[in-house]
Amino acid sequence: MSTFRTIWTTEDRYVEVIDQRVLPHELINVKLMNYRDADLAIRNMTVRGAPLIGATAAYGIYLAVRELIEEQRDGAFLDEAFDVLRASRPTAINLFWALDRMQNALEDADDFLQTAWEEAGRIVEEDIETCRMIGVHGLPIIEALSNAKKGDTVNILTHCNAGMLGCIQWGTITSPIYQAKEKGIKVHVWVDETRPRNQGSNLTAYELTKHGIDHTLIVDNTGGHLMQHGMVDMVIVGTDRTTRNGDVANKIGTYLKALAAKDNEIPFYVALPSTTLDMSIRDGLTEIPIEERDQNEVKYIQGKRSDGKIDTVLICPETTNAANYGFDVTPARLVTALITERGVCPANEAGIISLFPEYTES
Repeated sequence: MSTFRTIWTTEDRYVEVIDQRVLPHELINVKLMNYRDADLAIRNMTVRGAPLIGATAAYGIYLAVRELIEEQRDGAFLDEAFDVLRASRPTAINLFWALDRMQNALEDADDFLQTAWEEAGRIVEEDIETCRMIGVHGLPIIEALSNAKKGDTVNILTHCNAGMLGCIQWGTITSPIYQAKEKGIKVHVWVDETRPRNQGSNLTAYELTKHGIDHTLIVDNTGGHLMQHGMVDMVIVGTDRTTRNGDVANKIGTYLKALAAKDNEIPFYVALPSTTLDMSIRDGLTEIPIEERDQNEVKYIQGKRSDGKIDTVLICPETTNAANYGFDVTPARLVTALITERGVCPANEAGIISLFPEYTES
């Protein structure tokens, strides 16, 4: 695995990220100078993916502490930064986990600035190792499928992007795939385009190309057809929030893939860091907040013109209204298993507790 990362710090101790809105056509870095920059990067999806959102928010707090000290702001300034960042994306639980962790670290800190800097850095480094371990535990699943096919190519279907671009380095769904390739296992990935923001065609295809992974881009509605014709061996997706009972919130359209997989007896796996577990809720369908985004993300589509310029075009009548639900919830009954940094478990409370006993209710 290369040392390429999605978020990093500069010599002057500011933060830089990749502007994922213009991938795969351009590679542009954005420098975050204050917490408002971090908030905007999260809101407008310069950065996206639950782990990367959490890391960006953590560094946003560091930047707020820096401004607090350098500009001699009053105490309410830091509270405002926490409030603004908490409101940036409502579904991804990593956001709240990272901000809670930063808040706890600062409560007893003697040196606010150094504590914020170090804690944000630890969040980043821990995510890299967490995603690596997800791959370690997910690799045997791909190996078993390869062995059952006597070394023939394992066909994996994905939805959205939970690769390294949604994390820091390894990614969640891609970590087992990258480690399978390193071991010489033949893999091929069916990449859902993932409307309306096209994270599959823009991001997953981009990083699979960079890592030399055989892949084919498909429109979102093709997955069921492929499954019916024996062209998919497993489905693996990420998650922005998973409940105590194993319900999974992920990019809109995930539920439909899970239904098709169930109907065709194809295993459906969810790869997740434990930081995306929300053990405070049980019923994902009623308790997970579903983000509703700007309708223009549906009405307009971005691409590269024949002259090389990136442009945005309207794809429907200008007066047509569009609904833009960012996520849906896949019930635990449709999930074959959860792949975490501590191992693989059933998508239910007992399974989760078996790997994370610290979440046992008293």
